[in-house]
Order: sequence, then C-alpha cells, then structure tokens
Amino acid sequence: MTEVKKLEINYKTAEDFKKFREVGNQELLMVNELEGNMMDSDINSPFYGIYVGDNLAARMCLFKKDEVSNPYFDDATDYLVLWKLEVLENYQKKGYGKQLIDYAKSYGLPIKTAPRLQAAPFFEKQGFVPLEYNLERDLNENVYVWYPQN
Repeated sequence: MTEVKKLEINYKTAEDFKKFREVGNQELLMVNELEGNMMDSDINSPFYGIYVGDNLAARMCLFKKDEVSNPYFDDATDYLVLWKLEVLENYQKKGYGKQLIDYAKSYGLPIKTAPRLQAAPFFEKQGFVPLEYNLERDLNENVYVWYPQN
C-alpha cells in the first residue's frame, strides 16, 4: 500500500485537484484556497493524499480545531475536521479511502466530518456515527463523528 503524504501547496497539487469528479462550490473553494496560498510558503497545508505513481489517487483536507467548548464532542476541546475525502474512480475499492481515514484516526483525536449522502455508509463502516441534526450547529450538513477508543 502506498503512503499518505502531506500535499504541498503548489500548482501541481492544484492541477491534481482538478482531476477529481466532484466539481462544485466546495471543490472550487479548495482549489481557490490552494491557489491563493501558493505565495505564502510558510502556510501549513491541510491537504493529504495518496499518490499511485505520479497520479494523485485519493485526497482529503484534515485540520485540527481547538476550541474552549465545541458543539460536537462533550468531553474534548481539540478535534479534527475531515473534509472533502475523495478517491478517483479508477482507484476506488482498493483501500485508499480507508487508508486516509486510518491516517486521520492515528492522531487519537475525535473527528468530525460531513460526508455526501452517498458516502455515509462508507463512513459508518469506518466507525463514524451520525449526529442528530441541529440547525444552529450543523449549517445544512449531515454531521458524522468518530471517537477514539480509550
């Protein structure tokens, strides 16, 4: 299995992102954010991916939130947000999505995500559970969470 790598903020990564099939507001936001931060070489990239040869086969955005109180986890102030996990169609069913999630889990922090409806069963298989929808908290997202085992 190939390894999960932190993606650099550069034009190659921006071009690689354009190959993913889901093009919508979130996708454009990711590419715009990536392109907008290219001039700042000190920025810490929140993007991770798996390359197969020279091809970016799977990617995700993963970043830490540290809040005094948060609306998702009663007993934790630090948690990870996993956003825009996607595997290119030719690389699906090969374990790359699970590998990205396992990488996120390796931090040992609770994880919040908002998968597309068709991806919800995949996240449930990885141990994520849906939260009951809360209009103020969830902003039209279907929120799923994962808790580390103690």
